[in-house]
Amino acid sequence: MTPQTRLLYAQDALPVFQNRMYDSAAEGRDCPKGDMRLVEDLETGLVHNAAFNPEFVDYDAAYQNEQAGSPQFRAHMDAVADLVEDKMGRTGLIEVGCGKGTFLELLSDRGAKVTGFDPTYEGDSPLVKRAYFSPGLGLRGEGLILRHVLEHIPDPVAFLRKLAEANGGRGLIYIEVPCLDWICTHKSWFDIFFEHVNYFRLTDFNRIFARVVHADRAFGGQYLRVVADLSTLRTPRRDAGDTVRFPDDITARLKAQTETGGPDDIVWGGASKGVIFSLLRERAGRPVGRVIDINPAKQGRYLPATGLRVLSPDEGLRGIEPGATILVMNPNYLDEIRQMTGNAFTYVGVSA
Repeated sequence: MTPQTRLLYAQDALPVFQNRMYDSAAEGRDCPKGDMRLVEDLETGLVHNAAFNPEFVDYDAAYQNEQAGSPQFRAHMDAVADLVEDKMGRTGLIEVGCGKGTFLELLSDRGAKVTGFDPTYEGDSPLVKRAYFSPGLGLRGEGLILRHVLEHIPDPVAFLRKLAEANGGRGLIYIEVPCLDWICTHKSWFDIFFEHVNYFRLTDFNRIFARVVHADRAFGGQYLRVVADLSTLRTPRRDAGDTVRFPDDITARLKAQTETGGPDDIVWGGASKGVIFSLLRERAGRPVGRVIDINPAKQGRYLPATGLRVLSPDEGLRGIEPGATILVMNPNYLDEIRQMTGNAFTYVGVSA
C-alpha cells in the first residue's frame, strides 16, 4: 500500500545532478532531468521527493561539489571535526560516503584513526576503501560519520538499518544534512532539487532514534548536525503536533526577482543554489548574465539545464562597473566575497 502523503511543493524538469559539469552549453541544456514532488509522509512524518527515480542517478568524475576552497567552509569542517572528536573520540572512526576524502584527510591530519568507504572514490589514499560499508567486510567502528549522504538515499531509515547491521548494531553515528526548517524560514526555493530525495528537520531524528546524544544547527543554520546511538534506531512515527510548516509562497522572492532582475545580474555560486536559481529565473523570463565560482574544477565548464558557462572571479568581473550587483547564493560567503573583490560592488545575499 502506498503511504498517504501531503504535497508541499512541485517543480518539473529539474536537472538530475545540479553539481555535474558539462563540456558545452548544449550538453548542459540537454542534461538528464527529473520532477520534484515534495511530500510529507503522513505515517512517518518524513519529507521526500515522491517523484524521485534512483535509476536517473549515477555519480561520476564530472560531479563537482567540493567546497573546501572556501575559508568559511573549512572553518565549518573544523568545527565538525571538533564535535566528532568530542562525542566519538579519535579511534575506530568510519566515514561512509567519504566522497573525495577531504573531511577524512582533515580528521587523519588531526591524529584520528579513520577509514573511509566510497565506491566512487578517485584518489589514492590507503585510508579509503572503494566499497560500500557492509556486514561482509567484517569492520566495525566506534563511530560512523555520514556527512551529506542521507539526503541522497531513497529510503533513509532502511539505509541507517543497514549501517547499524554492518556495525554490529552498536556505536554512535554523526549525521549532517541540510535543514528543511531553514529552507522554509528563508523561503529558499533554490535549495530544493532533484538530487536531494529527503529533507530533514531536527525533530525527525528524535523520532528516528530513541537516544540522540547531540543535535544542533550549523553553517548559519543551513545544516543539521546529529550524533545518535545506532542501537536505538527505530521506525519513525508522525507527530500530529509537529507537521511540516511549508510556506505557500516559497517562490515569492523568485517573483520579485522577475520584476527587478535583468540580464546583467551576476550570480556568485555555480553549485546547487546557483543552478536552480539561474534555471527558474530563466523560466520566468529573466535569465541571469554571468555565473562565478571559485572552484577551479567548475570554471570554464557549463551548468546543467541553463548551459551557462562558469567563470573564475577574474574573468567574471572583467569589464564590470564598480557598484554592480552581485547575487551571492549563500549568505555565509558574503564577507569572504567582499574581501576577495575589494568590496567594490553591491552584494546581495539572496537567501539572507
